[in-house]
Amino acid sequence: MTVDLQGIGMTSMRTRKRLIERLKEEGISDSRVLDAMMQVPRHIFVDEALAHRAYENTALPIGYSQTISQPYIVARMSELLCEGEHLPRRVLEVGTGSGYQSSVLSQLADSVYTVERIEPLLKRASQRFKLLKANNIRTRLSDGNWGWPEEGPFDAILVTAAPEQIPQELLTQLSPGGRLVIPVGVDGAQELRVIEQTAEGWEVRTVEAVRFVPLLSGVVR
Repeated sequence: MTVDLQGIGMTSMRTRKRLIERLKEEGISDSRVLDAMMQVPRHIFVDEALAHRAYENTALPIGYSQTISQPYIVARMSELLCEGEHLPRRVLEVGTGSGYQSSVLSQLADSVYTVERIEPLLKRASQRFKLLKANNIRTRLSDGNWGWPEEGPFDAILVTAAPEQIPQELLTQLSPGGRLVIPVGVDGAQELRVIEQTAEGWEVRTVEAVRFVPLLSGVVR
């Protein structure tokens, strides 16, 4: 797999910087997240025919009825995950997809554990992680509904597909004080939520309306 990590023309560093400015205009303010978005070359996570659109603030198809999320959503979810003074040390991502969100998280956390149910997508993402020398990302073929209990607990969990209800299994894999960032609901009526563990119990906060692919069961090989 041979790719140009720096990019040229519509995939150049200048184009990437323009995306960062748009994210700031849309309210992304965490400099740690913006720096991570700047470091990760989004054009290597899409098909070559779509590379010229990689730094548009839009979702793009990656095959198997899946998409690479809109950069704003990647930044927003990362920002929610990192709210507060300390970055999460261990993060679980449910839904590797193209590997773009995983790579952004790898710039923010010590260790990223990511699960994906579609094997060809996971293989492509793993190749990209090697290209980027993102050695702190571990992958697993799994539908994600059960998380990755063997590696838990996690300081934070980020889910990139929407279940109709919050999977209780994921909550049990959070460390004390941990945080879950997840879209919840059916197509056309999904909300991005943040669930935090407090001394009084689970605190649920709704952030904004979103649109994600559904969180499905089973593995596709």
